[in-house]
Amino acid sequence: MKAVLSAAEPGAENVSVAELPDPVPGPGEVLIRVAYCGVNYPDVLLLQDRYQLRPQRPFVPGGEIGGEVAGVADDVTGFAAGDRVMARMSLGGMAELAAVPNGRVHKIPASMPLDEAAAIQTTYLTGYHALVQRAAMQPGERLLVLGAAGGVGLAAVQLGRAVGATVIAAASSEDKAEVARANGADVAFCYPRGPFDDAGRRELPALFKKHCPGGAADVIYDSVGGDYTEAALRATAPDGRLLVIGFPAGIPRIPANLVLLKRCQVVGVLWGGWAAENPAADRANCDELLRMFEAGVLRPHVSARFPADQARAAIDELKDRRVLGKVVVGF
Repeated sequence: MKAVLSAAEPGAENVSVAELPDPVPGPGEVLIRVAYCGVNYPDVLLLQDRYQLRPQRPFVPGGEIGGEVAGVADDVTGFAAGDRVMARMSLGGMAELAAVPNGRVHKIPASMPLDEAAAIQTTYLTGYHALVQRAAMQPGERLLVLGAAGGVGLAAVQLGRAVGATVIAAASSEDKAEVARANGADVAFCYPRGPFDDAGRRELPALFKKHCPGGAADVIYDSVGGDYTEAALRATAPDGRLLVIGFPAGIPRIPANLVLLKRCQVVGVLWGGWAAENPAADRANCDELLRMFEAGVLRPHVSARFPADQARAAIDELKDRRVLGKVVVGF
């Protein structure tokens, strides 16, 4: 099979397309012929050796796929060759074939394109877990989404709208803000790019407060980090929740006195770890996402599709923070 391979050295610039042996499904596994693989920020970190997981090279990146069942192990029921499915894994998605534990495979609606099946899992499951299980978001609350036009951010915008929140989208450019508006944000605005001097850091909280109704947000969805985190924390309402999703702008230092004075919570969101410990609840979340897709409540925004031999360019789009919604690699 053809696969994207990180063979020897860290970095997206060192990935290449290689021929590898076709996988054979082991006990409890489904063999999937991959049509598309979603690209996520953890893929960038994995390739740079900066993620919690440090796989030995050579390895095939990619953690979410959409495709068709090519075969199943003898002990697997409920799936048959030709079924249209989506699946998630830690590694191995950027290949023509992938063998995946059947608990991580879902049949998809006939109305769902395979590229969207490869784009709805990681970011939307992260967002759903964050807003529903971690923040217990309520209708009418104010949700401020940082990095609102990226994969996790745009998913949070759509999911926030779906749970009845007032969604305030913050992004780094007007074209990104416009994408957030088109996907349901009630308010969308631009924040400046860092790095910031002392004056710039003092101005950020005022900018966030200005665009939040009532001058504060009940829930902050922070997938950016860096200096933006403290600024957003200063715009948090009493009893608010700041959701720590990721930090491509750098790992922030959060002043504990602000948490006390704001009477708020700083809540870590590690969807993958939670899903591994709570597979039944995670599967129920996924079923709910598929229901919401069929109802037209949410839909992934796939802004670009790259062939396998351009996987490096797809990864660079994410690394350089140019992505609007999601990009996928096709086979």
